[in-house]
Amino acid sequence: MALRLSPQRLAATVARSRQLSTFKPRFASSATATSNLPPNLKDEIEKEASLSNADPPSDSQTSRLVNEHLEYMVPTYVRPPPMFQKGEGCYLFDVENRMYLDMTAGIAVNALGHCDPEVTRTLSHQAQTLVHTSNLYHNPWTGALSQLLVQKTVESGAMKDASRAFICNSGSEANEAAIKFARKVGKKLEPTGTKHKLVSFHNSFHGRTMGALSATPNPKYQAPFGPMVPGFEYGTFNDIEGLDKLVTEETCGVLIEPIQGEGGVNVATPEFLDALRARCDEVGAVLIFDEIQCGLGRTGSLWAHASSGVHPDIMTTAKALGNGFPIGATIVTDAVSDKIVTGDHGTTFGGNPLGCRVAHHILTRLSSKELLSEIPSKERRFRAHFDRMRDMFPDIVKEVRGKGLLLGLQLASDPSPVVTAARERGVLVITCGTNTLRFVPPLVISEAEIDRGMEVLEEAMLEVFGKGQKVDKTPGQQEMGSR
Repeated sequence: MALRLSPQRLAATVARSRQLSTFKPRFASSATATSNLPPNLKDEIEKEASLSNADPPSDSQTSRLVNEHLEYMVPTYVRPPPMFQKGEGCYLFDVENRMYLDMTAGIAVNALGHCDPEVTRTLSHQAQTLVHTSNLYHNPWTGALSQLLVQKTVESGAMKDASRAFICNSGSEANEAAIKFARKVGKKLEPTGTKHKLVSFHNSFHGRTMGALSATPNPKYQAPFGPMVPGFEYGTFNDIEGLDKLVTEETCGVLIEPIQGEGGVNVATPEFLDALRARCDEVGAVLIFDEIQCGLGRTGSLWAHASSGVHPDIMTTAKALGNGFPIGATIVTDAVSDKIVTGDHGTTFGGNPLGCRVAHHILTRLSSKELLSEIPSKERRFRAHFDRMRDMFPDIVKEVRGKGLLLGLQLASDPSPVVTAARERGVLVITCGTNTLRFVPPLVISEAEIDRGMEVLEEAMLEVFGKGQKVDKTPGQQEMGSR
């Protein structure tokens, strides 16, 4: 059941909804009111007339392509109907050539927007020069990217002892490297192998490979692939009192997201990170910060943990590092890299010149003071809209969490129908955690685009919660979405 508004609040909300604008003109359909068409066909026509981006019907080009391809694809995802074929800036265009404002950025990946011209030029030039040689040989860009990652990290005030980087292909691989490096440090400190346990936290998400999945403590995700890699233990996020019992002499590493993305946009308190750092130092454990989603400028600083004053021994990154090109990195201190020797870890594709050159270009831009300085005002813009939504829907909007352009809007009920209603009006949003809408737009989004997107979201929420209309759910809009 959708939550209902009081008559007074509904009247005010309706009045507000009449001021909202969408991307395309809205068409009132009165032609079907007196027709003899079947009810289901009338409903479909009315929907097409009232929505700017109604999901493609079963006889569309989109549906034909989807059905043609599905039988060849392993069914690991449930996707909504549109098929996207073009992107530009903060917008996506589907096969039917309809435009969508993208508040998802490919799950916090396209920080510079879709098909950024400079990124495209860089990719094109390097693709004509040298794409791959393997790590058996040197190339100019693997080392250059590693150097830039270390230098920009130290300059930003984050991870003050960063010294070296391992370049790989994805966030999961970056976390796998971090887990292996922590285990190797533990072996060096305690050759008997007793210092091998890894700690992570409930509501975390660290990836889908077996090691990263073992650090993602959700039985629904782990059970189909059990048993997990042994030696993982789980704690409660922001629980300082539980750290002494959780992190022990047998702990080789602690893996934590400074801001949990998939888990609901939960922010680690500076006090918790400080206590975690102290406990790791006390028992000789490696502290690992997973900044795959929250890093690279998304919070207004290059790395999300910088404002806490707490520094990790290992940090992982990916997503925005390639702006859509698959690449990741694991940054370490000398105390960690000194324990790693030739043959301990490797990758065939990681560090190839094409990926490293484009990431070098992207990192240079994402670390620019001009770009980072704009993030706080954009966050305030979002929060102002969220405050108005709370006034409009006081029984529905419960809390706003996050920082910069990684924000979560906690609702009192399932937000999936809102995701559908927004998409059918030309705005893409996704979910996370429990009943939470997640906003991770391109960092280059304008304040006018924020306003437009939030106005459409208000209209979508009015459709779902104000009018009590039935709107279909949108399944699978989280990286580890329900089956």
